[in-house]
Amino acid sequence: MSSREYPDRPWVGIGCLAFRGEDVLLVRRSRPPRQGEWSVPGGAQHLGEPAEEAARRELREETGVEVGPLVLAACVDALQHNEAGAVRFHYTIIDYAGRWLSGEPVPGDDATEARFFAPHELPGLGLWDEAIRVIAEARRRLPEG
Repeated sequence: MSSREYPDRPWVGIGCLAFRGEDVLLVRRSRPPRQGEWSVPGGAQHLGEPAEEAARRELREETGVEVGPLVLAACVDALQHNEAGAVRFHYTIIDYAGRWLSGEPVPGDDATEARFFAPHELPGLGLWDEAIRVIAEARRRLPEG
């Protein structure tokens, strides 16, 4: 089986953005890659698990939040190389988005914090450029709630 660090193939990651009004739910990662950074809730898809089920599971495990119908927001390649140029991490991330249904954010699984952020708070979080792009795309694709 391929390791997540220095893998022999990309890993499929599934993210799930939850929106409550204009606010978006983010988590602070407790493990590499992006340890300590704010990010879209998500993680690895399990063998035999449909992508949308993985999105809901990861959101629930990392935040305790449930969402309604999902839309496909974006697909992102997350690559991290070491100093010698070898691929340390490679995730192909499929991000979904949905409107908040229930639950208050509580960090779990591989998150140390989980909370909703208003749009004006996002620039101060030091988010990865792709996370900013995915949030904007999810807002565009998600029907008004």
